[in-house]
Amino acid sequence: MTQHARLSSPLTLRGHVLRNRIVFGAHTNNMAEGGLPLARQGAYWLERALGGAGMIVTEPVPAHRTGVLTRGNLAHESDEVIPHFRAITEKVKAAGAVIVQQIYHVGAHGDSDLSFQPHWSPSGGPSYHDSDGSHAMTEAEIDEVLEAHAAAARRAQACGFQGVEVWAAYHSLIDQFWTPWSNQRTDQWGGSLENRTRFSRELIARIRRDCGPDFIIGLAISYSPGYSVSLSADELCEIIALHDAMGDVDYVTCGYGSYLEFEGIIPAFTEGEKLTTPMTQRLKSVVKHARITSEAGVRTPDNAETILAAGEADLVSIVRGQIADPHLARKVTEGRAEDIRGCISCNQMCWGRRSRDYWISCLINPSVGREWEWGGDRFTAAGVAKSVLVVGAGPAGLEAARAAAERGHKVEIVEALPVIGGQFRLAGMQPRRAQILDLMEWYERQFAKLGATLRLNTFLDEAEIAAHPAEVVVLATGSLPDETGFQRWQPHLASLPGVELGGVWSPEAAMRREARLGDAVVLYDEGSNWRGVGTAWTLAERGHQVVIVTPEPYVGKEISRTAADGAARRRLAKLGVKFLTEHCLTRWHGNGVTVKNMLTGDEETLAASGLVMSTTNRSFDPWPEAFQGKATHRIGDCAAPRLAAYAFHEGRKVALGL
Repeated sequence: MTQHARLSSPLTLRGHVLRNRIVFGAHTNNMAEGGLPLARQGAYWLERALGGAGMIVTEPVPAHRTGVLTRGNLAHESDEVIPHFRAITEKVKAAGAVIVQQIYHVGAHGDSDLSFQPHWSPSGGPSYHDSDGSHAMTEAEIDEVLEAHAAAARRAQACGFQGVEVWAAYHSLIDQFWTPWSNQRTDQWGGSLENRTRFSRELIARIRRDCGPDFIIGLAISYSPGYSVSLSADELCEIIALHDAMGDVDYVTCGYGSYLEFEGIIPAFTEGEKLTTPMTQRLKSVVKHARITSEAGVRTPDNAETILAAGEADLVSIVRGQIADPHLARKVTEGRAEDIRGCISCNQMCWGRRSRDYWISCLINPSVGREWEWGGDRFTAAGVAKSVLVVGAGPAGLEAARAAAERGHKVEIVEALPVIGGQFRLAGMQPRRAQILDLMEWYERQFAKLGATLRLNTFLDEAEIAAHPAEVVVLATGSLPDETGFQRWQPHLASLPGVELGGVWSPEAAMRREARLGDAVVLYDEGSNWRGVGTAWTLAERGHQVVIVTPEPYVGKEISRTAADGAARRRLAKLGVKFLTEHCLTRWHGNGVTVKNMLTGDEETLAASGLVMSTTNRSFDPWPEAFQGKATHRIGDCAAPRLAAYAFHEGRKVALGL
């Protein structure tokens, strides 16, 4: 029996029954090929439908040539997508989900590198996506874009979608019309509230006229309180009440942030959860027809249930939670919430890959984006069950052991430490990252349910592995810090001069409290990711005086793709951490470190009682190439030190091949 009764209850929109209140909301997965939705994209949506989602809002399609934002976007203004989409929508509906398509135009915030078009906007304001300006639309061009939206809705209906969601969030084109700061027009499209909402009201009216009374129309908005020029809560309520009075908008999805407050759009673990509930509660009080959906930081079923129970929304959009576990909704309705693989809000492979214009994936669920070839989260039993020994319980070993057990193999996983997780567990000990520790508990529960044997405090030497009865050996022994102090941007130095004096430590030693650092710590961050930044944050919270030295132009460069770097730098600055960018180290003195400006060559010495070197690890692989009579596989950092995502990926991949 489910413990989430409200979340599991149905809801009807325009005669279409949503089997539960869980929405897999719109987001750019960047999986289109040549503008067409093909196998990768179709399987991605179908997996969430099979996983029990009540409604799926698919990747936004650009309504017009001047609104294209990503290389992997669906084709705009093209009927070529219709047969491909019909093949997808029919399968999704057969799996029990309602499916809706989002239509978007980003207005001033376009990307000329992709569209090779001027960005069309109400008043010619600047882009916050790149450094370009935009073109103030003529009245004829406004009508052209209105008709493009109506045509996109008609096309969506022909594709088999049961409705469309009109994008007015994050200071998009519609939001630009609504907002006085970005709409400085003096004609019928600007000035008064009636004029500023004329564009969206006319757009919605045309869709209803063309697509009929049974077609769902949603409206996506966002609340962004960080800048005074953004719409206030009162103004948003007034706008939504005006649209609701038309009777054509069936639901309103409220997200958070905007192009001016970007990190709120896809909030990483640095942000709070349930960010929009104060706004959605207010919206519910002003609408008479439309249902309200809460989005942004609705990570868990418990969060979602409390939102519905408190009357703060009618629906919840759980996007990253259903990326991480596409069967989240089904597990909720079956009363198996403890089996949900919880999103860790890292943004590394979802938004992180999308921001680099790749198709999205998931750090902790490597089947994301590969559902069409790996079968998603539904495992096929192995033809022959084998005995498998996995050595090492870091990310690679954990996923290899779990997936092999899911396929029916007899699995034993051994770990030298008293806990699972390896270096990834240490990341979970950094500030605000305990969701990683929750994931470790999930793996332990899954091993117990699957009958996999987990042995901790167990180091097997070469002879013991060779003598083990397993037919397959998977080496997932990870990596160790490089103790030489070698720096990539000082390649002529095999080691850091002075490293032999002692007092030089790894981030792992610092996180485990093994390092005797003293009061003043210099942390050299060559990777510019959470291994260095998170360790500096931890040390600062422990009371150390920290200086981050990095060869990069700014601290946290590699996590900027996750939209969490700004929040991290602000927190570090408030803790008194100092930044020294575009510098490397030339010598450790035992009580200080000499740093060199990489731009000028100037050197200075910083006093320090301890030095932490966040540089590239070295593989820990003391084993023979293969163990006689056993199939031998190397995965994760044992093969090559990399980010955790690739370890999870290789763990799943090797298990699928057994």
